[in-house]
Parts: sequence; C-alpha cells; structure tokens
Amino acid sequence: MTAVAEKQAAPAKFGDPDVTATGERRASVELRGLKTLWFNTGTLCNLTCVNCYIESSPRNDRLVYLTAGEVAEYLDELDAWPETEEIGFTGGEPFMNPDLPAMLEDSLARGYRVLVLTNAMRPMMKQADALLRIRERYGERLTLRISIDHYDKALHEEERGENTWAKTIDGMKWLADNGFNVDVAGRTRWGEAEAELRAGYRRLFAELGVAIDADDPAALVLFPEMDPEAEVPEITTACWGKLGKSPDEIMCASSRMVVKRKGAARPAVLACTLLAYDKAFEVGERLADMRRTVKLNHQHCAKFCVLGGASCSAK
Repeated sequence: MTAVAEKQAAPAKFGDPDVTATGERRASVELRGLKTLWFNTGTLCNLTCVNCYIESSPRNDRLVYLTAGEVAEYLDELDAWPETEEIGFTGGEPFMNPDLPAMLEDSLARGYRVLVLTNAMRPMMKQADALLRIRERYGERLTLRISIDHYDKALHEEERGENTWAKTIDGMKWLADNGFNVDVAGRTRWGEAEAELRAGYRRLFAELGVAIDADDPAALVLFPEMDPEAEVPEITTACWGKLGKSPDEIMCASSRMVVKRKGAARPAVLACTLLAYDKAFEVGERLADMRRTVKLNHQHCAKFCVLGGASCSAK
C-alpha cells in the first residue's frame, strides 16, 4: 500500500467515541459532583466576535432565551445535589435575556454563589437599576466576569469590533465603583507568555483604579483559543499519567449546562459549556439524567480543557 493510500485509509481523528484514530482507548470523564450548574440564557448577543466560542451574534438564536420559570425548575432539582456551590449564567450576552434579573435573584435567594459572564456593554447597563437592587441584597455572592480579550484596546477590538473597548471599560468601572465583585476574562490568541499578559492587565487595572488582582487566575482568567482548524492530539487514557493530570480536574467532572434549542419543547442538559451544538455532549433533559460518562471525543476537549487547562467556573 502506498503512503497516500495508507493516509486515506487511516481512521479519522475524533471519529469513534471509544477509540482514537491510533486504536488507543479514548479518555473519558465521570461526573464526580455538581459544583457548578450553568445556564446558557440564549445565544443572541449585541456583538459578533471574530472567534466566539459559541458563535453568538445578533442573529444567532439557535439557543433561545431560557425563562425564569425554566431556570427555577432546575434550581428545584438541585436539592438532590447538596454539593452545588455556584450557578453560572452565560450566553450570548446574558443581559439581553429580559428574565436575567429574576434568574439572578432566584439563584442568590437560594444561597448559591452566582457568576455572570458579560461584555458589560449597553445590555448590562440597561439593567443597572435591577443590578443595584440585587447587589444591595446579595452583593458578596454575585460576581460579574467581564470579557476584555486583551489589555490593549486595538487587540481587544480586533476580536470584538470597532468602538467596543470604551463601552466595556465604562461598564467595568461602573460595576467596580458600585461595589460589585468583578473578574475579567482575557484570551491568549496573540501568543504572549502568561506573565506578559498578566503584567499588561495589571497595568490596565492600575490605570483604571479597578481592584482586580491580575496574578489571581480566578480573578483574571486567560482562555486558550479554540481553532477548529488547529491540529490537536486525541486524549487517551494513557495521557492522564503522561500529563500529570486527573480526569477529576476537567470541567465536565464538576459542571453541567442547561440550554434550550430553537424549536425544542424543553431545555436540555449538556456535559460541556462550550459544545452547545454537538448532540454527543447532550446528557438528558433533567439533572437526574446527567451522570452519563463524558467521552472526550472532540478537539476542544483536548485543546481547551485537557491541554489548555481552562475552566469557565470560578475557582
């Protein structure tokens, strides 16, 4: 057989849920305890970024708005999961969902810590009065994580679009000035070393007078890129020992996400916060269904979570 024929005959990477293209046993992850329950409030966003992890935009409504009532049903189910500490809200831009303030209040009133991922722009500021009321009652347990892709305005706007920097910075300063807990999410797409990135953000926070610790990996989260064209290795069971990692460290060992697909009668529970459109990562409709083993059969499992070491949850 020629080299070309051998290449054509080789099984596709990520083609089999149990076995890699080289015939090795694929790594998998068990749910060890539900630390964080995420809700994707809908994929509509006020921005269209160059490389949005979940393809959000002003036109993408593949995941429609969850309602406060639907979120409450899942929060009721958490009585069976006493280890749950945190409720996360992501999108899209969560503040575009008109029910978000009610969802936040419900989650906080039940005693959970709440994390909201936002670009801190106009949709958030339209909810300023509601946010202030929530902070007065539950401020210490509410954190807003703001997407500032790079500490340099030009590179941030390279990802987010023109005229996005000032609005996000103004939103962050408003949150900080009003006593909210504020974290920041940056990205590593420009190839800088982590120390260099953290130093740049440290300078930015100091210039703005915002008390965010750039050296704290929970306060400044630096996410790896998820390039669908990138060549990444498959993760085998042998990789855990080679990498010095445990499957218990991977995000799907401690979190799940609720979404509602356009046209669906009910929301669904996903194993991953990032693979919202891949049915292989859907584990059922209710939290009782979600103990299914997660097979790391996607390139983002390798690039983002195992090799990138990333987690969307607060540490």
